[in-house]
Amino acid sequence: MTGNLIGLAGLALGWRRSVLTWPAQLLAGAVLITAFLGGQVPGLIGKQVIVIVAAVWGWTQWSRGRRDTGEVAVRFAGWGERAALVVATAAGTAAVAALFHAFPKLSWNPLLDAYIFVGTLAAMYAQARGWVEFWFAWLAVDLISVPYSYTHGYVFSALTFSIYFVLVVAGLVSWWTKARAPRPAQSAPPAKGVTA
Repeated sequence: MTGNLIGLAGLALGWRRSVLTWPAQLLAGAVLITAFLGGQVPGLIGKQVIVIVAAVWGWTQWSRGRRDTGEVAVRFAGWGERAALVVATAAGTAAVAALFHAFPKLSWNPLLDAYIFVGTLAAMYAQARGWVEFWFAWLAVDLISVPYSYTHGYVFSALTFSIYFVLVVAGLVSWWTKARAPRPAQSAPPAKGVTA
């Protein structure tokens, strides 16, 4: 419950484009790992490990963006970036699912575990880059995470993912509006808010 509540706070901070979203996500991931250790759900544990690693990287990216421009810039990904994200996510899911199939004790459901694991990584990468599309990636993960968590006995996590879903839709609207807003004219090109 504690980890999921911290995760909700992290999502709300991300919606507001606050750099504090990253330490909140890092802490939530650490707390949730302890909850999932005895449940034999490596996809959920792996997801939280990815959350921690991606949170550290995203924190550095957003901090750099704020130093460069004074705010965390958000934008729509280009078509090439979107295609690369989708292809990398599909390939990563296939690779991790193959690993789980090769070692059956690692997962009760190799494909779903892999999807959650890699989908989370894709969403956090897109968030760190400041792409509006990160919200769509989170929606795709949540659609699987809710029933998956419920069927494995993590009812509070399933409830939290349901609340995430509502917050993700609201965050998507907020970032979409921000990315579509006209930027003030400047004499020099603005520095990128988030870099790879």
